[in-house]
Amino acid sequence: MEIVVALVFSAAVLFGADRLLLWLERRGHVNWRRKGRKTLSEEPTAELDSMLSDRSHR
Repeated sequence: MEIVVALVFSAAVLFGADRLLLWLERRGHVNWRRKGRKTLSEEPTAELDSMLSDRSHR
């Protein structure tokens, strides 16, 4: 009986995490299931990336 309770609890936690991530995706915070991956060439470079790659101005 304890195994059944543990499996039901695990399923509930996974379902809740999935719903939370879908909600965050609707708000634009993460890409979870409904949106595909973005190509890296379309993404803007971060300030840290540009600082680390361009060391000539130091």
